[in-house]
Amino acid sequence: MIDTVLACGLRMNTPTPLAAIGPAAAFRSSASLATDDVPIAHPEDSVGLLRARIAQRRYFTISDIPVVDSTTRGLVGLLHIEDVVSADAGVLVARLMDVDPPCVSHVLDREHAAWKAVQHGESTLAVVDDAGRYIGIIPPHRLLAVMLAEHDEDLSRIGGFTRSTEAARHATTEPMASRLWHRLPWLFIGLLGALLAAGIVGRYESTLSEIVLLAAFVPGIIYFADAVGTQTETVVVRGLSLGIDVRQMLAREAMTGLVIGAATALLIYPIIRFGWHDARIAMIVALSLFAACSVATVVALALPVMLSRVGVDPAFGAGPLATVIQDLLSLLIYFAIATALIAM
Repeated sequence: MIDTVLACGLRMNTPTPLAAIGPAAAFRSSASLATDDVPIAHPEDSVGLLRARIAQRRYFTISDIPVVDSTTRGLVGLLHIEDVVSADAGVLVARLMDVDPPCVSHVLDREHAAWKAVQHGESTLAVVDDAGRYIGIIPPHRLLAVMLAEHDEDLSRIGGFTRSTEAARHATTEPMASRLWHRLPWLFIGLLGALLAAGIVGRYESTLSEIVLLAAFVPGIIYFADAVGTQTETVVVRGLSLGIDVRQMLAREAMTGLVIGAATALLIYPIIRFGWHDARIAMIVALSLFAACSVATVVALALPVMLSRVGVDPAFGAGPLATVIQDLLSLLIYFAIATALIAM
């Protein structure tokens, strides 16, 4: 994976021509977003000459103007249109240009390019080839379009029934038969999980009969663990799609889950202790929330990574399958802790 926002002294990864990466990858590359219908400046040009060049015709975009070496066609800088408009006509372009322009390799995935632009606070990106030669400019509206398309795709993939942006958009207009085919299998997984959950509750019937109030807190335990897991899944799946280091994500998210669980337990204990006047119930719910949140984080971390390792789209790990696993584990944790404390 080429992972570069390049300062144009240009340290490129191994050269990879577009033809070598295949038509699908070429379609999703940063080069597919670029346009060369922009005014070109040279370091030796004056601002007056550049303004006259811009006035000759209508360009696709002029928000940022590439500064290109007239001999090598290498990208040497970038000009903001605000600077061009406000500068004196006699000032040379070399004095105004950004000599460390934001640019990306032509084979970098377009989603990664948009992510890099956001990370570096840029509204446009220049695209260069493996030798650092200028190819084109990615204008702001195309970066926004990529982010919107990826957002639509991620939401549909998290729902567990599509893999791509095209499928995500098609899902809103597809016929009834296709809708059922895409959704029912995942819903049946949820139904199977509900049956297993009923079996778990039945197994702990004696615990519930001893303290009926335990049943009142089951929805809250399951919801909160699901919410924590969903947040973690979203972060991990998004990170995997952008090539962020897995170990870095795992450490941070695991610690986040522990802290959230501990904070929730400390908050809920006095509320239940004084609201229901039952210290034992308060302790059961507090310990269960801490354990369920911690375990939900582990599931949310492990499932997408495992799917990614075996070559399965990791976004499916953030769908109904992970929810079912988290729900069942939350029930087991809750009733196991309740049984243990009641027996003490």
